[in-house]
Amino acid sequence: MAGEEFLREEREPFNRDRVIGILENLIDACRDGENGYRDAAEHITDSGLRSYFQGQSLERARFAADLELAIERLGKWEQTHQGTLAATVARDWFDLKRFFGGDDAAILEAVEAGEDRAQGAYREALNAELPPDILGTVRSQAQSVFAAHDHARTLRERKKAA
Repeated sequence: MAGEEFLREEREPFNRDRVIGILENLIDACRDGENGYRDAAEHITDSGLRSYFQGQSLERARFAADLELAIERLGKWEQTHQGTLAATVARDWFDLKRFFGGDDAAILEAVEAGEDRAQGAYREALNAELPPDILGTVRSQAQSVFAAHDHARTLRERKKAA
């Protein structure tokens, strides 16, 4: 076949739909964290923790936005992820507990439980095959999420010991 060039088709070393699904799961986890931290900030009595929770809420919103951009780069434009039903139910349960006498300790327990779910989503993503640029974003976010989880656990333990 003189004159014809054979161009090898470059195959992606990852499954695009699987990557999008993983990113959507992370977006849900980030939206859950954003909403959960915002709710905790509204109800906690400790002003230092209120400020910390507000900052964490903003950080999770930023993480979700970064992940949405990654999905757009993969060619998916419409997105409707606002968090999970499970997290909404957990926040409603937390509100009910607080109504019946829960205090800052109950809020810290709820925050730690939310961080457990976020940590699980990031662990799953880190074990998946992701494009290098997306993997870098996920790793960076995961470090922050894991640190926030440890901090939430420490805060809860301190409150319990007091």
